[in-house]
Amino acid sequence: MKTLLALERALQRAAPHQLLDTVRDLLARHWDATLVELLLADYGMTVLQPVTIPPYTGKPISAFTGELGRLFGSQDSTVREVAPGRVEALVPVTVRGDRLGVLRVTLPAEACDVEQLEVVAGVLGRELVLSERDTDLYLQARRTRRLTLAAELQWQLLPARAYARPEYELGAQLEPAYNIHGDNFDWCAEADYLTLTVTNGMGEGIDAALLTNLAVNALRNARRGGTALAGQAALTDQAIYAHYRGRMHVSTLLLRFELSTGRVEVVDAGSPQAWLLRDGTVSLVPFDAQLPLGMVDETPYDVQHMDVVRGDRLLFVSDGIYDAASAEGEKYGERALARALTDTRLLPAAQVPAAVLRALEDWRGTPAPADDAMVVCLDWQGAEAE
Repeated sequence: MKTLLALERALQRAAPHQLLDTVRDLLARHWDATLVELLLADYGMTVLQPVTIPPYTGKPISAFTGELGRLFGSQDSTVREVAPGRVEALVPVTVRGDRLGVLRVTLPAEACDVEQLEVVAGVLGRELVLSERDTDLYLQARRTRRLTLAAELQWQLLPARAYARPEYELGAQLEPAYNIHGDNFDWCAEADYLTLTVTNGMGEGIDAALLTNLAVNALRNARRGGTALAGQAALTDQAIYAHYRGRMHVSTLLLRFELSTGRVEVVDAGSPQAWLLRDGTVSLVPFDAQLPLGMVDETPYDVQHMDVVRGDRLLFVSDGIYDAASAEGEKYGERALARALTDTRLLPAAQVPAAVLRALEDWRGTPAPADDAMVVCLDWQGAEAE
């Protein structure tokens, strides 16, 4: 326990780019560790890359196959013997459900305490998230190639790629990860509510990214000002129209979940779809579509309602998913999307978006979508009964 407290204090004092060196030094001195390596998941969630000072980056490792890939998927720590009396421990680095990567440590078998290593990985993960404000090292380690400027704007706008608490779990992914421009998602976790927005800005490249940045920040500004859901849509609509005068608009689905009851307020302002998996049955959730944000000046927006119950899974997708077309011109459509949701029913929410996107890729037969594609998965447990 004293070692863990010393580690936490040392990481808090360390320069942002020296977090891994600090962990290495402490584990070497107190646990005789001879190898401490941190591997971070890339933007596409396809590979794990060792954290090193660019350009001396290590070789990427699959995030799906092999021992590291299986651990990243299962989130279960593993230990294996690598030499007489020495073991290699692989521990997931995850912060509030957001899977960042894997910590690999080689140390004496008698010094290996998996629970303590998991605490070390958790502390390191939290400091990584904080340090990304002050250094590019970890952001660079997460990319296998250069992001477009539009993609850079979009990824910096996101809250995380996953979040978990007892009432619900969230997972989300954007593709093409290195060239995304208009699609986006955002959430706000409060004591009694979850607010979730999924957004699809029109256009391409930097124009779409700037439009979506304006929309997401306008929604946040209205939400943080205490405005109700319909008001958030209306104020954002006005902000976008004032700038673009109707030339560009944003399709957005806004939802506010009450944790104690499962009652959901919804404003459907455009194209993102919501799918529900309940008791093994998949259905498209029918909302009354209203005008996209910024299309017409001072558009009034109405709130609709739905209810979610324990065990529900909601999947939110942009038109880059359900309107995707094969080389022959066939649309992906509702049947294929419903099948993908059913096929991923046993996966945790954090893994569902990537699995749905892989199913789309397999169906298309091409490695990247022609349009932006966004998938957000929400698993609902609700508040525990008193």
